[in-house]
Amino acid sequence: MKKGASFFSFAEDVNLSEAMDQMKKAGYNGVELVLGGTGELTMDTTDQQLQRIAAMAGDYGLEIPSVGTWLLWANNVVSPDEKERETCRDIMRKQLDSAAAFGADTILIVPGYCGTEFAQDKPLVRYDDAYQRARDSIAMVAEHAEKVKVSIGLENVWNRFLLSPIEVRRLIDEIGSDYVGAYFDVGNIMYIGYPQHWIEILDKRIRKIHFCDYRTSQAGLGAFVDMLAGDVPYGAVMDSLKSIGYDDYIIYEMLPNYPAHPYQSMINGFKSMCKVFEDAGVS
Repeated sequence: MKKGASFFSFAEDVNLSEAMDQMKKAGYNGVELVLGGTGELTMDTTDQQLQRIAAMAGDYGLEIPSVGTWLLWANNVVSPDEKERETCRDIMRKQLDSAAAFGADTILIVPGYCGTEFAQDKPLVRYDDAYQRARDSIAMVAEHAEKVKVSIGLENVWNRFLLSPIEVRRLIDEIGSDYVGAYFDVGNIMYIGYPQHWIEILDKRIRKIHFCDYRTSQAGLGAFVDMLAGDVPYGAVMDSLKSIGYDDYIIYEMLPNYPAHPYQSMINGFKSMCKVFEDAGVS
């Protein structure tokens, strides 16, 4: 397994060169870039600019295994507004094209939300409507994913939607594309379940893994803590990953709780990942 760092841990307008340099020095093998509304990777980034970013990562000896996006909070994949849903599909297609230019094999998407504190101005969406709209929109974008040979990874987030691994598995299977799977975050799931169980149920559908930590005795975003300071059962997580034969990137993501020194947080995260790998006997 390789160790990666997510740029979700930084501000949208982070200097990519500076951050890549710091991540390489910390010891990471790769970085997960994030499509945003500002910064160097946006909806307006040209093909030539994408190639420059890919070359930059190569100069630092870093791979780009995946591409996320900030934009699927302001735009809801399961919105009752068809125009907004089409905007979401355009965002996903831009992620796919960016990932293909970077040599990445996965994009991370929020598969919509029934309601969320991250977008309080949005209308609530009934669960069954959300499920149908998510299935339909992701199936449409899957055609482009198959064309560019990049997988769509559905991340479990605080979206009051897809609250069971059985539902996520069912949705993926109903879409029926080899290029649609799960992007599983072990910390995000702690308030509703057990990550080791989700891993085993989703099995080969998992495309990428996020590592972070969560303290269950707390609540809200403040419950996300430095890795190994929370309650994620990393021993059981690693056993489950080994049981399904997962041998891809583990990508560390820390909420930007430390704006004054985000790089130190990422260095600490790398050290914690090394300890988890060592304890599990994984190189």
